[in-house]
Amino acid sequence: MVEIERIADIKNQLGEGPLWDSSSGNLFWVDSLKGEINCLDADGKIESWLMPCMIGSLAIVNDHRAVVALLSGLHFFDFETSELTLIADPESDVSETRFNDGKTDRAGNFLAGTMGIKIRDRALGSLYRIDANQNIEILEPDVVVANGPCFSPDGATFYFNDGRRRILAYDYDPAGPLKNKREFFNGANHETGSDGATVDADGNIWVALTGSSEVGCLSTTGKLLERISMPINLPSSVMFGGQNLDELYVTSISNSGNRTSEEEGAGGLYRVRGLGAVGLPEKRYQTNS
Repeated sequence: MVEIERIADIKNQLGEGPLWDSSSGNLFWVDSLKGEINCLDADGKIESWLMPCMIGSLAIVNDHRAVVALLSGLHFFDFETSELTLIADPESDVSETRFNDGKTDRAGNFLAGTMGIKIRDRALGSLYRIDANQNIEILEPDVVVANGPCFSPDGATFYFNDGRRRILAYDYDPAGPLKNKREFFNGANHETGSDGATVDADGNIWVALTGSSEVGCLSTTGKLLERISMPINLPSSVMFGGQNLDELYVTSISNSGNRTSEEEGAGGLYRVRGLGAVGLPEKRYQTNS
């Protein structure tokens, strides 16, 4: 039996990027518009760090350091001192974009993409990858909104939502370009769209479905297997966590700037149990510095 509960007394404007760190047993997520990193520990305590600008996502480096994707570029962030160290700002000459979703690949590289801050109907963004030496490259240009990056269990397939109500799939090499781009799932065919996503141990993709108050499960062929109704209108992203990686954590939106929900639980953090699925541990960002 599926059980859904709100587990954090918090009201994010734009909750995004849930990340379960198996090494520490902590759940991280961000409030993109507020520019805040949140961390829920095993005792239920929430700790928060405020960034100087909007944040899209993060990847853990070690117990005291992360890579954060901010409006001002990619930075190392020290949880103990709150110090930010710039890695790269690939769109420093562009005032209309910001970083959004990001995820590490199975080799420990960090992928993060950008989007238009106010313009959501034109492809102003790009998808980037940063390796262990902090070399940064563009993997995919012409992105409307960078959302839902995730990887198959073997790391050979990359899934990505480019903001056009679809999920794309690519053949993936952690040291090479994206290849064999194809449409994996078209939300318009199901009267929905897609936001943040993750992959379970069987290779199925779990995704926040926009416009339908649901979380969906897609097969490895892109078939919509299941739709889980959420108690909030605007679920935004998902991540497996818990001691056995069998709990699905779901972030949500109260006011993203273009989508608003007035319901009591909007912007909350939710946990879904009883799905019968198990996630995969997320790789920490591997760096040589």
